[in-house]
Amino acid sequence: MDKAEEFEELRPLLFSLAYRILGSVGDAEDAVQETWLRFDGSTTLPRSTKAFLSTTVTRIAIDVLRSARVRREEYVGPWFPEPLLNDPYDDPARAVELADSLSMAALLLLERLSPLERAVFVLRDVFGFGFDEVAPAVGRSEAACRQLLVRARRHMAEGRPRFAADRQERQELAARFFGALKDGDVHGLQDLLAADVRLVGDSGGKTPQLARTVTGAEKVARLLGSAFPRLFRIDVSCEPRDVNGQPGAVFRDRDGKVLHIMVLDVLDGRVQAVRAVTNPDKIDHIGPVADAWAIDREMKRARKRAN
Repeated sequence: MDKAEEFEELRPLLFSLAYRILGSVGDAEDAVQETWLRFDGSTTLPRSTKAFLSTTVTRIAIDVLRSARVRREEYVGPWFPEPLLNDPYDDPARAVELADSLSMAALLLLERLSPLERAVFVLRDVFGFGFDEVAPAVGRSEAACRQLLVRARRHMAEGRPRFAADRQERQELAARFFGALKDGDVHGLQDLLAADVRLVGDSGGKTPQLARTVTGAEKVARLLGSAFPRLFRIDVSCEPRDVNGQPGAVFRDRDGKVLHIMVLDVLDGRVQAVRAVTNPDKIDHIGPVADAWAIDREMKRARKRAN
């Protein structure tokens, strides 16, 4: 294979790795592109193309994450990773680790780690790299990487939920949830929600916000059951999709433009968290973005006419 063919074969791995370090589709794609430019511009052939490219994309991602931390501290409202509908990398031998690390809950836990801890955890525990590969990728000794991994695992274990429900169970619960959402069935929704369920939205201050964080099955069910039927009456559609490996949906306006993404955390037969991403900068990789403000105005006019 020539350089371009070798790179394209490894591109899914590089993106998947960078996305888990960065939590951003756009930044991960940029990191992969910068990796290609460095690889293409190199005049020497590496002993292992995979090792060279993985090291390069990791170092780029660490640098990007360090600068991104400042922006995230100034972010308006709750911050979520950019939703990912399809992970391009698949490794049957690492299927559990890859799936577990992709969920919104896991990515938010990764935000607790330092950039180096995060990179070591992703390389070692998610992708199964040896410490002899991890060390050059993060520019630390193998002994230092082992210590970084111990700290990272401790932080992750402190707050990590295990999504034990099998795929079919999750999908069946999600189908009931979105059916009740469309019908405005408050009692049906409440039956599917954990007692301490949380509804959280990430708008970045750029779209109308459904609500600040809402906690509790009754409050969340009432809010969802009242707001979403009004959306459906003005031709907003709900397209069930896996989002970051968890049940979710893409909501679109009447022209098919993306309004927002919703993802559910499911555990013990109940929805533990409902997360909505409406910030247009975080969903434009999925498709053209709807005018959320115009839809909000249309909803208000429709409500006035109904009253």
